[in-house]
Amino acid sequence: MDELSSTLDYLLSIPSDKCKARGFTVIVDGRKSQWNIVKTVVLMLQNVIPAEVSLVCVVKPDEFWDKKFTHFCFWKEKDRLGFEVILVSANKLTRYIEPCQLTDEFGGSLVYDHMDWLNKRLVFEKFTKESTSLLDELAVINGNEKGNQQDKDRPPDFNFLPSFDPETVLQTGHELLSELQQRRFNGSEGGVSWSPMDDELLAQPQVMKLLDSLREQYTKYQEVCRQRSKRTQLEEIQQKVMQVVNWLEGPGTEQLRTQWGIGDSIRASQALQQKHEEIESQHSVIYVFYIKINTSISENAFSHSFQPYCLIVLMLPLIRVDVCYRQASQLEFRQNVLQSAHEFHGIAQDLSQQLDGLLGMLCADVAPADGAAIQQTLKHLEEKLKSVDGALQGLREKGQVLLEQISNQTSWSYGKDVTIENKENIDHIQSVMEDMQLRKQRCEDMVDVRRLKMLQMVQLFKCEEDAAQAVEWLGELLDALLKTHIRLGDDAQESKILLEKHRKFVDVAQSTYDYGRQLLQATVVLCQSLRCTTRSSGDTLPRLNRVWKQFTVTSEERVHRLEMASAFHTAAEKILKECPEHSEVSIDLETYEEVEAVGKSLLDRLTVPVVFPDG
Repeated sequence: MDELSSTLDYLLSIPSDKCKARGFTVIVDGRKSQWNIVKTVVLMLQNVIPAEVSLVCVVKPDEFWDKKFTHFCFWKEKDRLGFEVILVSANKLTRYIEPCQLTDEFGGSLVYDHMDWLNKRLVFEKFTKESTSLLDELAVINGNEKGNQQDKDRPPDFNFLPSFDPETVLQTGHELLSELQQRRFNGSEGGVSWSPMDDELLAQPQVMKLLDSLREQYTKYQEVCRQRSKRTQLEEIQQKVMQVVNWLEGPGTEQLRTQWGIGDSIRASQALQQKHEEIESQHSVIYVFYIKINTSISENAFSHSFQPYCLIVLMLPLIRVDVCYRQASQLEFRQNVLQSAHEFHGIAQDLSQQLDGLLGMLCADVAPADGAAIQQTLKHLEEKLKSVDGALQGLREKGQVLLEQISNQTSWSYGKDVTIENKENIDHIQSVMEDMQLRKQRCEDMVDVRRLKMLQMVQLFKCEEDAAQAVEWLGELLDALLKTHIRLGDDAQESKILLEKHRKFVDVAQSTYDYGRQLLQATVVLCQSLRCTTRSSGDTLPRLNRVWKQFTVTSEERVHRLEMASAFHTAAEKILKECPEHSEVSIDLETYEEVEAVGKSLLDRLTVPVVFPDG
């Protein structure tokens, strides 16, 4: 019953006073309820809204309660209730109430959706509550802002913000007003005739009034926010002005005064560059602040809001334009010096690595396979040395540029140029260049030694190859002597000619042998100079001696045979000459036997093979 009482109170608060003065007709649908419940509802109306109720229509069910009992009860309570209660069937309600005020279930034509009405009512009440609260808060905020402008010493309350978002509340109000107006002029959906409820008609002007008030207060609030933002911006600019002044007078000058090193390596120069970039970043921020301050003052100098800038204008003389420009010039000069130092150390590091690589090649043992490998190694060394020369030249040029920059370097302290003592940096640069020059000179000396050694190895390989070639030639001469030098001549003259040719042939072989011996002796000398043992000198000399001994034995045998052939032909020719054909002159038997013995000896020698010294 408490819920019913609260519901009746809520419903009664919705209609206007004019509507309430007409009196309400209440329909109590008792078709599905017991009489006791209906009676309780009627009594509840008497307790809650007796003055506003003029008639209560109780819709009776088909199987009605005891007529005498119910009639007696209502008649008995008539004076106490204060309103008339009648019992009526559903189809007869139109006798007491117009059909346009009754829904379809009671035989009327009223189109009514209770859930739609309830949702709209909830939206309306939510908007009314939020907009009323927001109007109060905005009025307080705007009033405080007006008091702050009149009282300059009063601290502004920037933390006081409205509880609801004005944009959201205004949007909700506009949507609600649009919905109410649409329902009023267009009717309900589906084409059914519909007229708005009285509370909806009353809600429209309320919503419009609240929206107008909200827009007015919100416009003022936006102006308040702009003023707040402006004051905040001015205070921030003022703080930035002080930051510019303090930084220029303190850290900015100190950083420029103390940062003059160039580092002793590429890593150290990179660290200095990173530090310098941080200093430049800080200076850029300060310089941007300075530009923005000047721009803001220039834009607002003749506007109505110039007064807040007076403090900043008075502080601007503290920011000296030449300070910013001189610091920027110093920073740029310092950046160029550090860039040159980074390039100088980079070239020095690259040159050092090249010298280390070249030194490693020169210190490594050399064991080339042949002359082509030696030539390739020499070419590689020359290329390395040429690259080192180019890098050293680049180091000298970059070092000279860096020395000139350092010599022109000056320090600045609030307008005063002070020459910086850069002896340590100059000594470091010169020391690096001298050290690289000495290392390069040592490598050049070692390259000369290595080049000489390589050339000796080329000669060594050449001598070994030529000595092996001499052995091969001598072997070919021996093979020719054995296979082709077999004729002994048909007469004494031819044998002498063959003997003379053989002696020349032996002279050629002798010169080949001597040439091979000289090459092997040169090989020994080169090996001693290079302090190494060759692969072929150990067996080349024995091979040469063995072939030469074989050739000598074969040559001597050839000489003996030719001499015997020459003696045989001479003796035979003498006998034939002294004893012509058909001559009756007698032949000396001893002479004949002697010739015969020489011929047999020659034949026997020809059948015996040549035996070499090694068997």
